[in-house]
Amino acid sequence: MLGDILHDALAGKSTKYTSQLIRLIETQHLNNPWFTPDNVRMAVKAIADLLTSENLTRWCSAYPGLNSVTSPVNVGIVMAGNIPLVGFHDFLSVLIAGNRVIAKTSSKDPDLINLIADILISINSDFKNRILIADGILSGFDMVIATGSDNSSRYFEYYFGKSPHIIRKNRNSIAVVDGTESNAELEALGLDVFSYFGLGCRNVSKLYVPEKYDFSEMIHSWEKYSVLINHSKYASNYDFNKAIFLVNRQKFMDTGFLLLKEENGFSSPVAVLFFEYYNTQEQLQDVFENLNDKIQCIAGRDFLPFGRSQLPALWDYADGIDTIEFLLKKKITGIL
Repeated sequence: MLGDILHDALAGKSTKYTSQLIRLIETQHLNNPWFTPDNVRMAVKAIADLLTSENLTRWCSAYPGLNSVTSPVNVGIVMAGNIPLVGFHDFLSVLIAGNRVIAKTSSKDPDLINLIADILISINSDFKNRILIADGILSGFDMVIATGSDNSSRYFEYYFGKSPHIIRKNRNSIAVVDGTESNAELEALGLDVFSYFGLGCRNVSKLYVPEKYDFSEMIHSWEKYSVLINHSKYASNYDFNKAIFLVNRQKFMDTGFLLLKEENGFSSPVAVLFFEYYNTQEQLQDVFENLNDKIQCIAGRDFLPFGRSQLPALWDYADGIDTIEFLLKKKITGIL
């Protein structure tokens, strides 16, 4: 039902929550300039599309333990705020596993998850006792799922280390191009790169391209994203990084809205896309195996289809850690 309510609200149909959702979509940028109406709408639609009965049945059927009656535990969730509703999957997983959510929202994204909670409580009043949006320091938890940066993970380890936990650090996504991609495939890759201004861990931040690859067709296929340069924060990042490259006399390609730079690293700044040349698939395989703990997902013909990096399925878990399996480790008494 949540998926249907969100779909109807996005379509402008009269529901109890239509006006509230539309207002949030239109005003989130006032609190977080990166949360443009288009980006918030994209995130809400992605969630609505996920929540079909078929998807939920397939997801839950993989876990026989969900059918066991166990005492709920309190699961603290520390949510990131890099893209809208990025903590929703953890939120849903905790509830699906029959537990209580204690959610610490990001100051950059506090409103949307509160609306989701209100909708769920209106669907089933039992959720009122299962959902708590925490103010201040997170407390009263038995288990913790925390998402942040490499820096914040050290704090998380110190504060949550004695409790069963999942602590996520920085990850980036990459794409493999073989040089024979169609224009449609290159356009789809643009969605992986530019959606949410490239701020998500599932956004492609680095390309692997064949030696002597010609970027002209790729750049042309991404021309529709040139409007991003009109966004003040994106433009500031573009100008700043371009200035740094020029001062340091570093080589780069300038599309007018994106800077392409050959680089060994993975985590490219906003408005910059790293790339690296490769010769063989075996060379790539060695790279991927050595840096597996740094890669969130890989887009390409032999990997995740182009255009799908920011559209994970319910069973596509961040960092490859099965959240439901983690939550099902609780004993009948609610103690791990």
